[in-house]
Amino acid sequence: MESNRQTVLQLLKNELEFLDKGGYRHHPRSPWRAPYIFEDSPSCPNSSNPARPHTCEECWIMQFVAPELQAEQIPCRLVDLSGNGVTVDSLYRCGTPAESEEALRTWLQRRIHELESQFRKLSSCHF
Repeated sequence: MESNRQTVLQLLKNELEFLDKGGYRHHPRSPWRAPYIFEDSPSCPNSSNPARPHTCEECWIMQFVAPELQAEQIPCRLVDLSGNGVTVDSLYRCGTPAESEEALRTWLQRRIHELESQFRKLSSCHF
């Protein structure tokens, strides 16, 4: 379990780095549209394959999708980024690209901080 959390922590950090380097500002394969959050990330199992051979259930981001929404067609768009119902999907509909990036950045930083705090607590218990 700890290994899985470490993997998720690294994936969250990779996602934040991708965001900070402008990864969601343009998409080389589809320059006519804005990149899709999570879907066009290098951490998406289908990111480099338009045939989408992997199911969403295989994706690490699914653990952040509410169980009742996991059967949706593109569940990663339903990650609650704010704790009050602001999702990737709602930002596509009502937010600007800058607002979407800021909401994602805040969410990623919060998840990273939570996991790092858990690791610190676990390591302090082992002494």
